[in-house]
Amino acid sequence: MADPAAADAAPLSVCSGQPQKTVSFAHGGLRIYKARGYACALTVADQPGARRAMRVSLQARGGSPLVDSGDFTQHAGPVTVHALNRCVRASGAVSGASASTGWVLC
Repeated sequence: MADPAAADAAPLSVCSGQPQKTVSFAHGGLRIYKARGYACALTVADQPGARRAMRVSLQARGGSPLVDSGDFTQHAGPVTVHALNRCVRASGAVSGASASTGWVLC
């Protein structure tokens, strides 16, 4: 049987930088990181394993959103945008449950 702690730790390493914001919702959570002039986001499933619909979107103010969506086992993303001196907004979904932020990291 896989170590649950290892499964939880894996998504933390896909975005570089410091954690800035976490938004929890049913079936998962949305995580936003910032490093130098870039922001990175991913959606993480609470219970990795079975393939299910997941989505993450990240947009820097004045830019177009970057989206990663599909059927994943652990997480959607990462998506990274240039965010030097710009706010970002993000959204994420797992199995129909979702969350979003307003403009953050301003």
